Amino acid sequence: MGSLMKIAIGSDHAGFLYKERIREHLGKKGFEVRDFGTYSADSVDYPVYVRPVAEAVAAGEFDRGIVLGGSGNGEAMVANRVRGVRCGLCWNEEVARFNRQHNDANVLSLGERVIDLETALKIVDTWLETEFEGGRHERRIRMIDGE
Repeated sequence: MGSLMKIAIGSDHAGFLYKERIREHLGKKGFEVRDFGTYSADSVDYPVYVRPVAEAVAAGEFDRGIVLGGSGNGEAMVANRVRGVRCGLCWNEEVARFNRQHNDANVLSLGERVIDLETALKIVDTWLETEFEGGRHERRIRMIDGE
């Protein structure tokens, strides 16, 4: 699935370093990645960079999105305001696995100031490799989406 999957990624200044590293990591693995910014560690307002990632995923232009900030909380909130997005904040591999298996998340939020880079990369890999289980979770996903 890797080489075929298109990933949108974006961050504010507090997530910039990890965004750069994750983008490089995914590129080496054969993913097609589009960087929605920010493009430096200069202070910016995160909705400017996160909302376009979420909108691109919701529109079907990308298979998944990854957003980053200091804690990842605000970024998840912005992404979840976009209809069709299910963004989860993950802080370890187990949470990332459940995020995909149970919630069929299409956007991942990470906090650069609360996890180390090695953990962040493991979370990204686990999240991208994990499939949605379906079954009993499908009804709940429809409820989340207001269907």
